[in-house]
Amino acid sequence: MRPPRGKPVASGRSVGHAALVSTWTSATWGTEEFLAELCSFVGGAIGVPDRMERVADHPWSAVWRVTAGGSTSYAKQNCPGQAHEARVLQGLARVAPEYVVPVLAADPERDLLLTADLGPTLRDGGGATDIDAWCRIAAAGAALQRRAAESAGGWGLTVLLPADATTYVANAVGRLAALEPGDPRRLEPYAATRLHALLPTVERWSDLVEDLDLPLTIVHNDLHPSNVVAGDGSLRFFDFGDAVLGEPLGNLLIPLSTLRDELGARADDARLWRVADAAIEVWSDLVPTPVLRAALPAALQLARLARVESWRRCVATMTSAERAVWGSAPAAWLSTLLEPAPVGIAPRAGGT
Repeated sequence: MRPPRGKPVASGRSVGHAALVSTWTSATWGTEEFLAELCSFVGGAIGVPDRMERVADHPWSAVWRVTAGGSTSYAKQNCPGQAHEARVLQGLARVAPEYVVPVLAADPERDLLLTADLGPTLRDGGGATDIDAWCRIAAAGAALQRRAAESAGGWGLTVLLPADATTYVANAVGRLAALEPGDPRRLEPYAATRLHALLPTVERWSDLVEDLDLPLTIVHNDLHPSNVVAGDGSLRFFDFGDAVLGEPLGNLLIPLSTLRDELGARADDARLWRVADAAIEVWSDLVPTPVLRAALPAALQLARLARVESWRRCVATMTSAERAVWGSAPAAWLSTLLEPAPVGIAPRAGGT
């Protein structure tokens, strides 16, 4: 996650020789013991930092902007349910270094990560509705997936197989609907009834996507312009805390949903299909393009389960106060299965 650009307020705290700056004290990441551990991790990689600003602090992760020797970097740690990111970035730095932000240090056992600052994100640069930029994001994201396919299974990611989608939905509905009234995580009865009735459709989506037989690979699961930089002219990705191991077309759910909302577009908008085709092209040597396009809406629906799963991992370790704010997210994402896919039936060849 690239932190917000707002200037934090000095807290007057310090650990070692580094000035620690933040806007609040986190129960998870604000203790003197953890901050000393973090400073030791950072110092071992780039020397004693001059300044560390906690610029993002959520129940799922915290990020510090680090300055040392005139350079800027970012340190991060995730909640226990998402504590795979250091291992993932370490793996991606080996197999696809040109597609990710440079890793300065990684400790998979503690999920501590330090990455170089490559400048503003694409969103900071005003690329939120630039279709050419979105096409580059989709194509580069798919290229990264292909490069990672042989290795990603060893990075500790949750595995979401298309063949398991119906069982996943049924189990999630049963688990969330059984919670007591008033529990913020509860799936309301009317949504549970509709989702139960949707199970045969989920099975059809599953069969359609499974028949593609595309390789399992990393799915970023939060791919949008705020998680992409173009510091050296090429696109580099970061913030893999929500990632899962799954079928590759699901990587397009967040890009297409985000762009649709930015444009106020309908599901048949040719601009959305331009972006989708940029990623589909990367897989077209394995499966014919028309077949991939026909299966894309089903793949996007199944990709919603990755969002359910990442939120489930985060909510599991939240406090009751945090659950009151974010605890409804898994049920809310599960209910989006009842909505249409971001793109509908693919237009005929030449129609985009």
